[in-house]
Formats: sequence, C-alpha cells, structure tokens
Amino acid sequence: MAKLFFLISTLFIHLFLFAQEKPEGLFINSKAPDFKAIDQYGNEIRLKDVLKDSVVVLIFYRGEWSPYCIKYIKTLEDSLQLIKNKGARLIAITPEKPEYISKTIEKTKASYPLVYDKEMKIMKAYAVAFEVDDRTVSRYKNADIDLATANGQKEKVYLPVPAVYIISKKEGTIVYRYFEFDYKKRVSVQEILNNLN
Repeated sequence: MAKLFFLISTLFIHLFLFAQEKPEGLFINSKAPDFKAIDQYGNEIRLKDVLKDSVVVLIFYRGEWSPYCIKYIKTLEDSLQLIKNKGARLIAITPEKPEYISKTIEKTKASYPLVYDKEMKIMKAYAVAFEVDDRTVSRYKNADIDLATANGQKEKVYLPVPAVYIISKKEGTIVYRYFEFDYKKRVSVQEILNNLN
C-alpha cells in the first residue's frame, strides 16, 4: 500500500512540474559555474581544480528514497572504470544531507564523490532546481519520505531535475547535457561514454 501511495505521489510531482515555471538547465557551450563542496569522504571538491586534469561528468539526483536514482547511481558505479578510462571524473550532486548520502552509499556502494548541495547553490547555478508543492510534500511524508528533513529545507522544498552535464577540461564549458523532467528516464552510460572525448 505504501508503494502504491508513493507511486501516486510521484505522479503528482511529475504533473506539478509542468504546472509551474520549469527550470531549463544550462545549455551546451555555457560556462559551467564553479562550485566548492564536501563529498562523502570529507574531501573538498572544487570544480575548477578537477577540470585541470579531467573532463567532468556532473549528475544531479533526488535522493536515496528514489528507486530510480538509486538504480542509476549503482549503474554509474558499475561503469565507473569505463568513465575513468575516458579521462573523466564523475561527481554526483544531491540536496540530501550527509546522513542520507550514507544511505545511498549503503544501497549502491558508490565510490565516486556524492556531494551535499547545502542551500541548493549548485542546483540553482545549474538551473535544475524546482519547488515541490506542499500537497506533494505531504503525500511523500505520508509515505515515510520526509523531503524537508532529508534536504534540511524548512519553508520550501526543492528537488533537482535528474540532469547530466559533461564539462570540458580546462575550458570548463558544457559539451553535453541530458535534461529530462521524467525522472524515470535516464541517459545511458553508453551515451555518456560516446560523448567523452
């Protein structure tokens, strides 16, 4: 019953996305905004420093409560060496606090950086954040998914469109983007690999 309730709730989020002003994401050839954040190992990740040595595959995911996100994080972990072989580093951004990132790691064994986007600065800079309406937040809470607590958000709750950007080394421009509101659809690892030069 809880799963059915959860699926109905996610449908409402999907419908709500189209009723509000939608984020558009950044476009190809845009300069990727620099950011600095801490990963699950306590390491500081600074985008401009990573770009000195590697192309960056930057992904945004909603949280450990999302089976679609968990499956995708795991798929990327399983293919991590293929991505590294192309000279790229994978960084995942989430609105969830570190204790929830730990749950993601337990479920996926992710070893690449998972970064808590405190105050959604990165999500906003990359134009992927959207506001979740109060009714949907309540429905999630009734299904034992407390988005406000997990994300450390008080007045309003935001989630990211599960987007993927490939950022060029040194120039720091976006050379590939996957931006899809339907959270059930994710770009394949093969397509990511095809776009890594």
